[in-house]
Amino acid sequence: MARKGPGKAFREGISLKALMRMFPTDDAAREWFEGHIWPQGPYCPRCGSFNVQCGIKHKTMTHRCRDCEGKPRFSLKTGNVMEGSKLGYQTWAIAFYLAMTGLKGVSSMKLHRDLEITQKSAWHLSHRIRKAMENGEVPMFHGPAEADETYIGGKRKNMSNRKRKELAGTGRGAVGKAAVAGVKDRETNKVAARRMEETDASALQSFVREHVEPGATLYTDEAAAYAGMPEYDHEAVKHSAKEFVRGMASTNGMESFWAGLKRGFVGTFHKFSEKHLSLYVAEFAARHNIRDKDTIDMMGAVARRAVGTRLRYRDLIADNGLPSGARPAA
Repeated sequence: MARKGPGKAFREGISLKALMRMFPTDDAAREWFEGHIWPQGPYCPRCGSFNVQCGIKHKTMTHRCRDCEGKPRFSLKTGNVMEGSKLGYQTWAIAFYLAMTGLKGVSSMKLHRDLEITQKSAWHLSHRIRKAMENGEVPMFHGPAEADETYIGGKRKNMSNRKRKELAGTGRGAVGKAAVAGVKDRETNKVAARRMEETDASALQSFVREHVEPGATLYTDEAAAYAGMPEYDHEAVKHSAKEFVRGMASTNGMESFWAGLKRGFVGTFHKFSEKHLSLYVAEFAARHNIRDKDTIDMMGAVARRAVGTRLRYRDLIADNGLPSGARPAA
C-alpha cells in the first residue's frame, strides 16, 4: 500500500508497485474478484443455488449448477459485467484500479496502451465498468441539499460546419447541448446526477423530490423551474445578479461536482457522446460518492455493483451510426 499523503490523508492508496504485488497473475486477481462476487462461495447466477460442482474440465467454464435443468456450466464472469469477456482477471483488476484512481476518468486510449489490448476492447471494457458504477442506489438525502443543472457539449466554434448550420439562429448558451441535473447532500457529501431530456419545472422538481426528503432545506439558483416546492425550506441565490453565496444559501458544492465532470470532458475524453452520456455521468457520480474509501475498497465496491448487470458490445453500438469494425471514440 502507498503511504498516506496530503489532501484526503485518511485514505489508503495503492502504488503501481503494490498493485502488481497484489495482482501478479490472473489467479490472484480471480481470487480477489471471488471474494466480492462470491463472498459466501460460488453460486449459480441463474437460480442462486450453492449446490454447484467446482473445478470442472472446461476451457472457460469452471462450475456447473446441479439444480438447474440441464446442469449448465458457468464461471465467475457469468451474470456480471465481465460475462462474455475474453480478457483476463488481472486485466480487469488493473482496469478497475485505473477507473477508481483517475479522478477525471481514464480514456480508452490509455487503457489500450496500459493494458496491451485493442482500443475497441478498451472502449467496451471502460463502458462495462461504468455500467457497474451505474448499478448502485443513492439513499434519500436529509439535507441541507443543493440542486442545480448543467449543460454538456462542445463550443460552437469547434463544431463541424454541418452542426453549426443546424444550430444557426437557435441562440447560444445551452442550445445544442445535453442537460444534466444534480443534487448534492451537504451532510453526507454525496451526489445524485442524471442526464435529463427536459429541464422544465416538472422534470427538475421530480428529480429533486426523488432524491431529497420533504422538510429538508434546499438551495438552488433563481431558475423558475425550481419555484413552487412548498415541501422544502427553499432558498435561492441570484446568479444573474452575481450573487453566489448568501448566508448558507449557495450551489457551490454542486458547481464543484460539475467542474470535475467538465474537466473530464475537456481534458480526458474530449467528447461525451449523447448516447452514452448517462454512463459517463454515472461514473463521475459513483466515484465521487465512494472517494472517501481506501482505493482497494473503492475497487471492491464497484466489483460488487458489477453483479446482476451486463453490457454487450452489440447493445453498446446499436443505432449509433458506426460502421462495422469502426473504432469508437474515447
